[in-house]
Amino acid sequence: MQTLRYLLRKEFLQIFRDRFMVAQLMLMPIIQLLLLGNAATFEVKTARMYVVDRDHSETSRGLVDRLQASRRFVAVGSSPSTDVGDQWMLERKTDVILGIPSDFERDIVRTRTAQVQLVLNAEDGVAAGVTQSYAAQIIGAYANELEAELTPMVSTAARGSGAGAPTSAGARPIEVRARGWYNPDLNYRDYMVPGILVQLVTLVGTLMTAMNIVREKELGTLDQLSVTPLSQSVFMAAKLIPFWIIALVELTLGLLVARFVFHIPMLGSIPLVFAAAAIYLLAALGIGLFVSTLVDTQQQAMFVTFFIIMIYLLMSGLFTPIRSMPTWAQWMAQLNPMKHFIEIMRAVLLKGATARDILQPIGILALFGTVVLTLAVRQYGRRVG
Repeated sequence: MQTLRYLLRKEFLQIFRDRFMVAQLMLMPIIQLLLLGNAATFEVKTARMYVVDRDHSETSRGLVDRLQASRRFVAVGSSPSTDVGDQWMLERKTDVILGIPSDFERDIVRTRTAQVQLVLNAEDGVAAGVTQSYAAQIIGAYANELEAELTPMVSTAARGSGAGAPTSAGARPIEVRARGWYNPDLNYRDYMVPGILVQLVTLVGTLMTAMNIVREKELGTLDQLSVTPLSQSVFMAAKLIPFWIIALVELTLGLLVARFVFHIPMLGSIPLVFAAAAIYLLAALGIGLFVSTLVDTQQQAMFVTFFIIMIYLLMSGLFTPIRSMPTWAQWMAQLNPMKHFIEIMRAVLLKGATARDILQPIGILALFGTVVLTLAVRQYGRRVG
């Protein structure tokens, strides 16, 4: 134990003596969190709208005004010609074209139904889908208001004619009242920031571990340590424990930023988050150690680690739902420890999940970490031997 304490002291001194590494460990992840927390979002705050209004009625103008009043849409141009709107779309001057037919108000008064056309720039399919959803909600609310205004008029006309009011006159369209659990304001930051925290912890645990060991390999100090009378378990513990501790400190700083800068709700147990992170870091450190046994330079270590982390990110559900992936990709995602830790972070912070609720993903992380760390230590022993 005394030998391990001396080695840990030596590792911490070596880490903090390198100012660049300290900046990588402490400063850069926080900057990334601040940037990604604001930038990594599929929310469409403002869409440029080109209006093709062939009706020029009070009702059509009311629809345009309602879309603009939501602050989700800004009218950047208008004309009665769709050709002009198409040209604007081609030149990327507009994101959506609103087409209102010439009989729009007449159809609403006579048949209580009318159609409008939304032409969306779907180069970015996600942004187009979000924009369409916003527009559908606003137009639907406007249609309900028109229905409420027209119903008394139809009923009065029916009574004046001496006939009973038609049964459809007082009918209201189906009213949908949606309620979002766990994220009632549909704030995309609440969904993204916990996942970004997992990404940053992974970078510290995997990339820094691999680069630190490979750097000593380049300097030749690793060979000197290998010939000393140290057990392999003590040597590996001295190499991995510092980055395990630093990653947990990084998680602490990230949670503080998430709480006080992004106002992320933290409904569950924070100690449970750290317990899950401690288990997850076994896998992250093991992968970093395994990478260090495959490469000989820091440049190679960085390339291989980023290759692995990129696959992790794409298959983790951080940016795209796993349930929308092909079946084979969903099965592959089950082997991704980042996917399980992101699920744990979101469940505990946003849902207030307990240890019993996340028992399965924690068990998978523990199994994965044990297997990966064991294989990495054995691979390292073979390379050194």
